Amino acid sequence: MATEGEALDRLEAIVLAAGAGLRFGGGKLTARWRSGLLIHGALTAAFATRARTVTVVTGADPQVGPAAQAWANEQGEGDRLRIVHADDHAEGMAASLRAGVASLPANASGAFVFLGDMPDIPVAILQPLADAVSAGAKAAAPVFDGKRGHPVLVSRDLFGALTALTGDAGARGVLDSLGAALALVQTRDPSVLFDVDTAATPPQRRSRPW
Repeated sequence: MATEGEALDRLEAIVLAAGAGLRFGGGKLTARWRSGLLIHGALTAAFATRARTVTVVTGADPQVGPAAQAWANEQGEGDRLRIVHADDHAEGMAASLRAGVASLPANASGAFVFLGDMPDIPVAILQPLADAVSAGAKAAAPVFDGKRGHPVLVSRDLFGALTALTGDAGARGVLDSLGAALALVQTRDPSVLFDVDTAATPPQRRSRPW
């Protein structure tokens, strides 16, 4: 049996970035955001984990992969970045999840899952999520004001269920089925619900469709 330290050393991270961003008008993740691009926020959080690698799942926007690679190289993290293309990305979020999870190393103990359009994930939430899964939870998610947010950390026990998903519902059903095996980590930071949806309206803080 792996020790706690060994299990934490075998974590991976996935950034789902395959969507078309139609409500935004397209090109959402490579749009300007503050001093960089929108996807830079999710990448910053993903690389702040103890994950061995960060896998960016691309799809509709051909600029996402090069943008992620350029950012990682600038940060000196190019060797940790992996780009995986979801050929069936038009199906919805399940296709991105399947592609990302299926690409992970065979000995991965778990994976953080980030959404590319959530730029303000608090780094402080990452270790408590890892601690919860290391202690035996099958998954862990942050909760603000009673709403479940992101990122979600899933153990390898759920990889099979995630690669069997279809449609655009994400992993909500898988997580809801866990009961007490889903660790809910309370946070005072509303950024775990913060996403950019459209260019014409202010970004929203809401429960994501997971």
